[in-house]
Amino acid sequence: MLKLIFLAVGCVALAGIIWHIGPTSIVHTASQLGPLALGVILLPMLAVYALEALGWRLTLGMHAQRIGFAHLFAIRMAGESVNVTTPAAYVGGEPLKAYLLKPYGIPFVEGLASVITAKTTMTIAQVAFILLGIGLSFSMLGTSEHYVVAALVSVGLLAFGVLAFVMVQRYGLAMGCLHVLRFCRIKFTFLEERKASLEELDSTIRAFYSQHRRTFYVALLTFFSAWMLETLEVYAILYYLDVPVDIVTSLSIAALTVFIKGSTFFIPGSLGAQEGGYVLLLLAYGYPDVTGITFALIRRLREILWIFVGLVCLLLLKGREPLQPDDVAASKG
Repeated sequence: MLKLIFLAVGCVALAGIIWHIGPTSIVHTASQLGPLALGVILLPMLAVYALEALGWRLTLGMHAQRIGFAHLFAIRMAGESVNVTTPAAYVGGEPLKAYLLKPYGIPFVEGLASVITAKTTMTIAQVAFILLGIGLSFSMLGTSEHYVVAALVSVGLLAFGVLAFVMVQRYGLAMGCLHVLRFCRIKFTFLEERKASLEELDSTIRAFYSQHRRTFYVALLTFFSAWMLETLEVYAILYYLDVPVDIVTSLSIAALTVFIKGSTFFIPGSLGAQEGGYVLLLLAYGYPDVTGITFALIRRLREILWIFVGLVCLLLLKGREPLQPDDVAASKG
């Protein structure tokens, strides 16, 4: 119910922003983008998603050879589409990725462990990218210390949360949740019956951090490179909107847009809050408000396009049946 309220508020806020700036001005500004420009704007995110799929592939370890990169890319897009289109969010999309790996002979536990470690590694890279953006914005804009401190505190809390999550994983994420439920005297039969699988999940996650540190660092660098590539999309949009832009400014804006989107996660799709944040951000960099809202709407349309691609991938993947033990053995041979 609360999410629906936030969604309604977000819709009203977005409509208000568009009305305040003027639909005619927005359409006039957006009309500068032809098919070639739109194609160029879409290319960077294709590379970003490919790198994110590659980072996930690294966390699969020896199971990575069982699935082609194109299929892994499709599974990732399907899972992310579920993440952003359902109230369950990551509770739905991330386990779905692990489930969709089963037809390729990758056990659910190992698949889920890779999903968790990949998401954690990507979030660590995200925090580093945001910090880079805040540092650049401080040097470029001479932002008030109060705003910088507030931003650093916010990112610091995010970094602390990620670090705490990593520590919990090393202790035992799945069994830890089960212990908490038991402590609260909540009997969850589904989990109790799968205690052995939960222990295996914790063991697999711990092994990744302790026995595959080099892989962890390579995956971290891969995810950080993916975040950095978002700079190219920001540059392309502003370039084709015919406003002054350089690569350093684009990098700073890209990092702060990630921060804005992450800070408004409690609103479904960050609707309204994301657009408003982008407008204020670009105003701070000296761009007119019509450029800010056009920039925001272009990125929103890009998100919708990739969600559609992810849902198509999900439909194509649904029909695959999990491999039987004999099939898995044969694939190993």
